[in-house]
Amino acid sequence: MNSHFRKLLELRRSNYSLGNHPDLSQAEINTLIADAVMYSPSAFNSQSARVVSLYGTEHHKFWNLTLQELKALTPAEKFSATERKISSFAAGFGTILFFEDTATVSSLQQHFPLYSKNFPVWSEQSNAMLQFALWCLFAEHNIGASLQHYSPLVDGFVQREWQISPTWKLIAQMPFGNITATPDEKDFLPLAERIKTFG
Repeated sequence: MNSHFRKLLELRRSNYSLGNHPDLSQAEINTLIADAVMYSPSAFNSQSARVVSLYGTEHHKFWNLTLQELKALTPAEKFSATERKISSFAAGFGTILFFEDTATVSSLQQHFPLYSKNFPVWSEQSNAMLQFALWCLFAEHNIGASLQHYSPLVDGFVQREWQISPTWKLIAQMPFGNITATPDEKDFLPLAERIKTFG
């Protein structure tokens, strides 16, 4: 079995060597984002995921501000490595910020108290599915990406700079662009250690 989707699963990789000249236009990329947001599943069809797309100067602003926050926390002798890493993200075409609307999650907890403890977990899971869906759509169009987690370090300036609702919880950041270097081969654990089948 070698379906198109199976191929996308294989193509989707963490790409850290990015350029700012993808094969798709910004408008076409926005369509991919909209499709992923529209059709990714969520518990109780809550549709709690929120997305902010940053391009051009806004994309660079995010990584410049992130670097400033990191500089205050990183030992001087290690900062050059941190700076190179952040520069590799900034070299891309854009950045996707993934959020969950906590107001939506709280409303579900109130309406379905039996599942109250589960909704925050399901919320994170549905956001992860959105991230994965978009990552695969990017892979289909030869757009490289990686998933970063700089929260809560960046949460304050994100909310201020882009007027984000305080009910939106930042989950992850995805810098993306055209792929400028092939990632290393990926090692896999034996599937026999990861899968059990009965019956």
